[in-house]
Amino acid sequence: MTQRVELATVMDRLAVDELVTEYAAAVDDGDWTAYRGLFTPDGRADYRSAGGIEGEAGRVAGWLAESLDLFAMRQHLIVNRRLRFGILEHDTGDTARVRADYVNPMRFAGDGAPDLVCGGRYDFGLLRTREGWRLREVVVHEKWRRMPERSPAALPE
Repeated sequence: MTQRVELATVMDRLAVDELVTEYAAAVDDGDWTAYRGLFTPDGRADYRSAGGIEGEAGRVAGWLAESLDLFAMRQHLIVNRRLRFGILEHDTGDTARVRADYVNPMRFAGDGAPDLVCGGRYDFGLLRTREGWRLREVVVHEKWRRMPERSPAALPE
Protein backbone atom coordinates (compact mmCIF):
# COMPACT_ATOMS: atom_id res chain seq x y z
CA MET A 1 0.00 0.00 0.00
CA THR A 2 1.17 3.46 -0.75
CA GLN A 3 1.04 6.21 1.83
CA ARG A 4 -1.69 7.92 -0.19
CA VAL A 5 -3.89 4.80 -0.11
CA GLU A 6 -3.19 4.28 3.58
CA LEU A 7 -4.12 7.89 4.36
CA ALA A 8 -7.34 7.60 2.31
CA THR A 9 -8.24 4.41 4.20
CA VAL A 10 -7.66 6.12 7.56
CA MET A 11 -9.79 9.08 6.46
CA ASP A 12 -12.58 6.72 5.34
CA ARG A 13 -12.40 4.84 8.65
CA LEU A 14 -12.79 8.11 10.54
CA ALA A 15 -15.72 9.20 8.34
CA VAL A 16 -17.51 5.86 8.77
CA ASP A 17 -16.95 5.96 12.52
CA GLU A 18 -18.39 9.50 12.62
CA LEU A 19 -21.46 8.36 10.68
CA VAL A 20 -22.15 5.56 13.18
CA THR A 21 -21.74 8.06 16.03
CA GLU A 22 -24.10 10.52 14.30
CA TYR A 23 -26.64 7.70 13.96
CA ALA A 24 -26.55 7.04 17.72
CA ALA A 25 -26.78 10.75 18.54
CA ALA A 26 -29.73 11.29 16.18
CA VAL A 27 -31.69 8.43 17.77
CA ASP A 28 -30.79 9.44 21.32
CA ASP A 29 -31.62 13.12 20.71
CA GLY A 30 -34.78 12.37 18.74
CA ASP A 31 -33.46 14.33 15.75
CA TRP A 32 -35.43 12.54 13.05
CA THR A 33 -34.45 15.01 10.33
CA ALA A 34 -30.78 14.25 11.01
CA TYR A 35 -31.61 10.50 11.17
CA ARG A 36 -33.19 10.59 7.69
CA GLY A 37 -30.21 12.56 6.36
CA LEU A 38 -27.79 9.80 7.35
CA PHE A 39 -29.33 7.36 4.85
CA THR A 40 -29.09 6.97 1.09
CA PRO A 41 -32.38 7.71 -0.73
CA ASP A 42 -33.12 3.97 -0.83
CA GLY A 43 -31.81 3.34 2.71
CA ARG A 44 -33.65 0.91 4.97
CA ALA A 45 -33.67 0.03 8.65
CA ASP A 46 -34.76 -3.17 10.39
CA TYR A 47 -35.69 -3.05 14.09
CA ARG A 48 -37.83 -6.23 14.08
CA SER A 49 -35.60 -8.14 16.51
CA ALA A 50 -36.31 -5.39 19.08
CA GLY A 51 -40.06 -5.51 18.51
CA GLY A 52 -40.06 -2.83 15.82
CA ILE A 53 -40.56 -2.55 12.10
CA GLU A 54 -38.51 -2.85 8.92
CA GLY A 55 -38.71 -0.47 6.01
CA GLU A 56 -37.64 2.70 4.27
CA ALA A 57 -35.64 4.96 6.60
CA GLY A 58 -38.17 7.80 6.55
CA ARG A 59 -41.03 5.50 7.57
CA VAL A 60 -38.88 3.90 10.26
CA ALA A 61 -37.93 7.37 11.57
CA GLY A 62 -41.65 8.09 12.06
CA TRP A 63 -42.10 4.84 13.95
CA LEU A 64 -39.04 5.55 16.11
CA ALA A 65 -40.29 9.07 16.90
CA GLU A 66 -43.58 7.66 18.17
CA SER A 67 -42.12 4.63 19.97
CA LEU A 68 -39.23 6.38 21.67
CA ASP A 69 -41.42 9.22 22.92
CA LEU A 70 -42.11 6.94 25.93
CA PHE A 71 -38.55 7.55 27.10
CA ALA A 72 -37.30 10.77 28.66
CA MET A 73 -33.68 9.67 28.18
CA ARG A 74 -31.92 7.44 25.67
CA GLN A 75 -28.22 6.74 25.35
CA HIS A 76 -26.68 4.40 22.78
CA LEU A 77 -23.23 3.10 23.55
CA ILE A 78 -21.92 1.56 20.32
CA VAL A 79 -18.66 -0.33 20.83
CA ASN A 80 -16.43 -3.05 19.33
CA ARG A 81 -16.83 -1.62 15.83
CA ARG A 82 -15.53 -3.96 13.14
CA LEU A 83 -15.22 -2.29 9.75
CA ARG A 84 -14.68 -3.86 6.33
CA PHE A 85 -14.55 -1.97 3.05
CA GLY A 86 -16.02 -3.53 -0.06
CA ILE A 87 -15.99 -3.26 -3.81
CA LEU A 88 -18.65 -1.71 -6.01
CA GLU A 89 -18.31 -1.54 -9.78
CA HIS A 90 -14.67 -2.70 -9.80
CA ASP A 91 -13.41 -0.01 -7.44
CA THR A 92 -12.41 -0.39 -3.82
CA GLY A 93 -13.70 1.45 -0.84
CA ASP A 94 -17.14 2.36 -2.24
CA THR A 95 -19.00 0.25 0.29
CA ALA A 96 -18.46 -0.59 3.92
CA ARG A 97 -19.90 -2.98 6.51
CA VAL A 98 -19.76 -2.25 10.21
CA ARG A 99 -20.68 -4.78 12.88
CA ALA A 100 -20.84 -3.22 16.30
CA ASP A 101 -22.20 -4.14 19.71
CA TYR A 102 -24.48 -1.82 21.63
CA VAL A 103 -25.86 -1.22 25.09
CA ASN A 104 -28.87 1.10 25.23
CA PRO A 105 -30.15 2.35 28.59
CA MET A 106 -33.43 4.26 28.43
CA ARG A 107 -35.44 5.97 31.17
CA PHE A 108 -39.22 5.95 30.98
CA ALA A 109 -40.85 9.38 31.18
CA GLY A 110 -42.39 10.28 34.53
CA ASP A 111 -41.33 10.92 38.09
CA GLY A 112 -39.14 8.16 39.43
CA ALA A 113 -39.73 6.08 36.32
CA PRO A 114 -37.48 3.03 36.06
CA ASP A 115 -34.97 2.22 33.37
CA LEU A 116 -35.11 -0.26 30.52
CA VAL A 117 -31.76 -1.52 29.23
CA CYS A 118 -31.14 -3.58 26.12
CA GLY A 119 -28.14 -4.75 24.19
CA GLY A 120 -27.17 -6.49 21.01
CA ARG A 121 -25.43 -5.95 17.71
CA TYR A 122 -25.85 -3.58 14.80
CA ASP A 123 -25.10 -4.41 11.19
CA PHE A 124 -24.57 -1.23 9.18
CA GLY A 125 -24.25 -1.24 5.39
CA LEU A 126 -22.74 1.98 4.02
CA LEU A 127 -22.26 3.51 0.61
CA ARG A 128 -19.90 6.30 -0.47
CA THR A 129 -21.97 9.03 -2.13
CA ARG A 130 -21.19 12.50 -3.46
CA GLU A 131 -22.27 13.82 -0.05
CA GLY A 132 -19.94 11.40 1.76
CA TRP A 133 -20.65 8.10 3.46
CA ARG A 134 -24.34 7.27 4.00
CA LEU A 135 -26.23 4.38 5.54
CA ARG A 136 -27.83 2.04 3.05
CA GLU A 137 -28.94 -0.46 5.66
CA VAL A 138 -29.20 -0.70 9.44
CA VAL A 139 -30.18 -4.02 11.04
CA VAL A 140 -30.61 -4.35 14.80
CA HIS A 141 -30.01 -7.75 16.41
CA GLU A 142 -31.26 -7.34 19.97
CA LYS A 143 -29.72 -10.07 22.14
CA TRP A 144 -31.06 -9.16 25.57
CA ARG A 145 -33.37 -6.80 27.40
CA ARG A 146 -33.77 -5.99 31.08
CA MET A 147 -37.18 -4.66 31.92
CA PRO A 148 -37.77 -2.64 35.07
CA GLU A 149 -38.73 -4.66 38.11
CA ARG A 150 -41.98 -3.82 39.76
CA SER A 151 -41.48 -2.27 43.13
CA PRO A 152 -43.33 -3.78 46.13
CA ALA A 153 -45.37 -0.57 46.38
CA ALA A 154 -46.65 -1.15 42.84
CA LEU A 155 -47.80 -4.72 43.48
CA PRO A 156 -51.52 -5.29 44.02
CA GLU A 157 -52.62 -6.21 47.54
